[in-house]
Amino acid sequence: MSWRSFPKAELHLHFEGAAPPAFIRGLAKEKSVDLTGVFDERGSYAFRDFPHFLQVYEAATQVLQTPRDYQRLTRAVLEECAENGVIYAETFLSPDFCGGRDLHAWRDYLHAIQEEADRAEREMGITLRGIVTCIRHFGPDKARETAICAAETAGDWITGFGMGGNEAIGRQGDFIWAFDCAREAGLRLTTHAGEFGGPDSVWQAINDLRVERIGHGVRAIEDPRLVETLAETGVVLETCPGSNVTLGLYRDFASHPIARLRDAGVNVTISTDDPPFFHTTMTREFEALEQAFGWTADDFAELTKTAINAAFCDEGTRARLLKRLEST
Repeated sequence: MSWRSFPKAELHLHFEGAAPPAFIRGLAKEKSVDLTGVFDERGSYAFRDFPHFLQVYEAATQVLQTPRDYQRLTRAVLEECAENGVIYAETFLSPDFCGGRDLHAWRDYLHAIQEEADRAEREMGITLRGIVTCIRHFGPDKARETAICAAETAGDWITGFGMGGNEAIGRQGDFIWAFDCAREAGLRLTTHAGEFGGPDSVWQAINDLRVERIGHGVRAIEDPRLVETLAETGVVLETCPGSNVTLGLYRDFASHPIARLRDAGVNVTISTDDPPFFHTTMTREFEALEQAFGWTADDFAELTKTAINAAFCDEGTRARLLKRLEST
């Protein structure tokens, strides 16, 4: 069957990383920005490995210079999501890219993004919420500034705080201040771990940052005690199988540990991470998982329900999303 219209909830989506290449090329042309090396001969994002991916990602974001640019980006991203049946998405937003961590500038960017997201919800039926993220390889001091931006704009739309970036730099515990600041502001917490970092990075995220969700987290499969802990505590993994396969963590979808983690009682969800970079969509993720593991509509409904229940949204929004899922 085609999974395109099946209702989906995505919890792990990098905002700039979801920008269609044609959108970025168009902005670059408008602004006369040279993006040599960012795209391959087919017009897709070009990168060799994860460190190079981060460089290309940050190079592409240089064309996103104003709140209006981010408003247009919001429309482009949500159109792609809605076309693939996504009814709810949470996206990682960074004040590092939106105003250089200046609170007044961040508010302007945020207003533009939210205004377009509200319009998209009315017109396309897709709900978006924001998770403010600090960038790990920018260091703990800048993470503090990002956390203050998050705390000052926490509410019904900015509902979470997290961390992305290069897992090879520093430790989760280096960022305790930023996560404590966000927690005190009422924000719910997630962080990238267990992708290029091993199981120890997941232990750090749980013990040092006390998060309730882990971005990726798939290398937990290498530590049986950690798998048991995740299952017992209910910590949710924001798994992104297509991303992991493209970046070489696993040979193919059949080798990916999402099914083994799920069978062990771990709460897993499905997301695309940076979809155009990894040539994926939520529809393609569902198709590949069906082919790899024989999952059915009941399996995907259960996975989507897990994502909705783990979403950093208010209870009214959650009830509405569950009702939409149950009506399919």
